[in-house]
Amino acid sequence: MSNGSPAQPRSTASFHFLAGLATGTVSAILLQPADLLKTRLQQPHTTFLFTLRSITSGPKPFMKLWRGTLPSVLRTGFGSALYFSTLNTLRQSLARTSLLPSTKVIDHVAKYSSSSLPKLSNSANLATGAIARVGAGVMLMPLTVLKVRYESNLYSYKSLWSAGSAIYHHEGLRGFFMGFGATAMRDAPYAGMYVLFYEQLKYRLSTLQRSPAPQSASSAAVGEVVLLSSLTINFSSGILAATLATAITNPFDAIKTRLQLLPDKYANTLQAGRQIMREEGTMRLFDGLGLRIGRKALSSALAWTIYEELVRRAEGRWQERESM
Repeated sequence: MSNGSPAQPRSTASFHFLAGLATGTVSAILLQPADLLKTRLQQPHTTFLFTLRSITSGPKPFMKLWRGTLPSVLRTGFGSALYFSTLNTLRQSLARTSLLPSTKVIDHVAKYSSSSLPKLSNSANLATGAIARVGAGVMLMPLTVLKVRYESNLYSYKSLWSAGSAIYHHEGLRGFFMGFGATAMRDAPYAGMYVLFYEQLKYRLSTLQRSPAPQSASSAAVGEVVLLSSLTINFSSGILAATLATAITNPFDAIKTRLQLLPDKYANTLQAGRQIMREEGTMRLFDGLGLRIGRKALSSALAWTIYEELVRRAEGRWQERESM
């Protein structure tokens, strides 16, 4: 029986971990070709046509587009699992603190929002997204390095084991964390801005379709319309939010890739950025932007839409069981 207080979420940390793992794995497999092309394009002195021809020439050209899928799945799958479970913990904790806007503002946002997640202030959305992403990035940095090296044609690794062994032999443990500074400088603002833009866009788009349903509509029909609207709004918001955040942070992604591919040439993030601009021009920092926007927009939109739908359905079932 309700006591008038807001319903608390019943989903556990393990549920959010598994939901993140599933969404990350699906997006990694589907979008691996775009990630492979982006990595190759960010190598020195290359073009899109040259990169595409080098990948598709020879036997089994189609399968070559999925080179590096295993490390990508491991990195993206477990990265999403850690990210979403950590993000949920942070958001649930902050939802109980004074960092939120007034209750009136939260209720107004919740009324017109397609979100199934806690409603936070803009600063809280920014902070939780950044902290969760950097935390996951630290833990999975070795897999990130393996993934980039494996996708590149600058190395001839035959397996993940041989790649790991070669990196450790030539560079030591430090080699598995090359480019971490640039990665953190890319991921923290990207994830923070993504969550901020995503939540704001969901609210803005939700208000555009907030007109009441016809009186004659059945409850099942109304529920289906709401579900379709939520899926459409969440996916569209994910696309737009990822596009904005990706464009802003692409230079750090380009620097990160160079540091991980050419550790002997570039010493750190600042030196790498300056050297790339001096030798190749500022625009080289935006290499792979189109592919990265396409991949990040689709992967983020897919991951967040599926994740929110899993959370929505799970919360609904738990609430139904408690009301019985």
